[in-house]
Amino acid sequence: MEALKNWMIDAANILFDDSKNDLRSLPRSVRLQILLVLSFVWTTVFSLYIFSYTSFAFGWAGLYIAHVGLIFAVYMTFKHFHKAEAQSGSVFKTKNFDPFKIMVIVFVIVFIFVFSKGIEILTSPNPSSYSIPYDGPSKSVFEKWLPFSKDK
Repeated sequence: MEALKNWMIDAANILFDDSKNDLRSLPRSVRLQILLVLSFVWTTVFSLYIFSYTSFAFGWAGLYIAHVGLIFAVYMTFKHFHKAEAQSGSVFKTKNFDPFKIMVIVFVIVFIFVFSKGIEILTSPNPSSYSIPYDGPSKSVFEKWLPFSKDK
C-alpha cells in the first residue's frame, strides 16, 4: 500500500510540482495551458471513438468540462496539501476548534451516509412494490396528429 501511495505522490509531483516537472522552465500559465490543450486533444479522441454522431457534441462537452474541472481540482488540492504540510499544525496542538470546520465535517459525514443509503435504496429490489403494466401508447402517431391537421 505504501508503494502505491508513493507512486501516486510521484505521479502528482511530475504534473504539479514546480521543481520536478519537465516543464518547470515555462511560466505557470503556459503549463496550465498545455494541460488544458492535452485535455482537449484526449477528450476529442475519446469522444470520436466512443460517441455516435448525434451525441458527440454533448459527450465531448461533458468530458471536456469534466477534464478541466479535474485538472483544476487536482491542482488546487495538491497546492493546498503542500501549503498545509509546510504550515503543519494540528488542530489538537493549536486548540483551534473552529465551529465551522466541525460543522463541515459533520455535514460531509451525514451527506455521505444519506447518499449511500439513497443508492442502497435505489439499487435494492423491493418485493412489496407494484408494477404498472405498459401496453404501449393509447393512440397511434396519426391519431395524435389528426387534431392539428387540416384534414379533420
